[in-house]
Amino acid sequence: MNTPGSLHTPAFSHYSLAWSPFHNARLALASAANFGLVGNGRLHIVSLVPPTLQLDKAYDTQDGLYDIAWSEIHENQIVTASGDGSIKLWDVMLNDLPIRAWHEHTREVFSVDWSNLDKEFFISSSWDGTVKLWTPSRPHSVQTLHAHSACIYQAIFSPHHPSTLATCSFDGTMKIFDLPPSLPDTPHPPAHAALTVPASVTEVLTLDWNKYRPFNIATAGVDKNVKIWDCRMVKMGSTAEVGGICERELRGHEYAVRKVQWSPHRADLIASTSYDMTCRVWSAKPNPPAPSLLHVHDAHTEFVVGCAWSLYDEGLLASCSWDCKVNVYRV
Repeated sequence: MNTPGSLHTPAFSHYSLAWSPFHNARLALASAANFGLVGNGRLHIVSLVPPTLQLDKAYDTQDGLYDIAWSEIHENQIVTASGDGSIKLWDVMLNDLPIRAWHEHTREVFSVDWSNLDKEFFISSSWDGTVKLWTPSRPHSVQTLHAHSACIYQAIFSPHHPSTLATCSFDGTMKIFDLPPSLPDTPHPPAHAALTVPASVTEVLTLDWNKYRPFNIATAGVDKNVKIWDCRMVKMGSTAEVGGICERELRGHEYAVRKVQWSPHRADLIASTSYDMTCRVWSAKPNPPAPSLLHVHDAHTEFVVGCAWSLYDEGLLASCSWDCKVNVYRV
């Protein structure tokens, strides 16, 4: 694999990274001091300038940052998820302070995701068991889903249906929800999952929706395996169901899988990162003629916790780690 660039940010371990949907060479990194256990956080804005990466800007926060999501409507805005339960919106053209902050979650906020269909909205998920729907124009959340009785590691919008989202949790399940219409300042009845998938006997740490197949979702976690689920039997808005068919199981990681992400350019390509200090790329074709593991990136020296495919440059992948490094390489 060719390695276009690497960046070291001393004293700040990385938790998540995201490519800008507007600028093909811009990345953001969510980071935390002391591996996120205690201390400050930092948002890094990075540019890919082959053959290297350069740090453009950094914003310090009072607590560790666990996730980030670029705005889908404003090229310079980005939202961060923090260990103190807060969510902040930043403008990278400004210095020092966020332009908006929210603090409704009662535990760590572990994920944020901006809808690429209904671009006004983003969601957050927390260890408090809730998912919240937000829009930057409002001082409070639009809606709250009491989605799990245990901590939620990730919540993501469907890239195919604007009102549909999926969650994964400490409780070993992946759930799909169909959000009711959001009317300002009106109470919402409790949302029930349209589908609950018993994805693992232990914690499910990550999931991602296939960009080309509306009913395929990948999950992974403490059981070390990446699983591809077929959820096509679900009728949104119907009574709650338990099910899901596991189409494929990708085995090879030696420790828990911390992040999965489908390629934005190919329906069969998926990347995963793990506490085994690798980022791996797999073919997820249902009946592969060749081995499913395509590449292993093993240049990191600590837990690899985040990865992201470039939205513009096919085959360009970035990974970030507790070794305080982000690597960008072509697969």
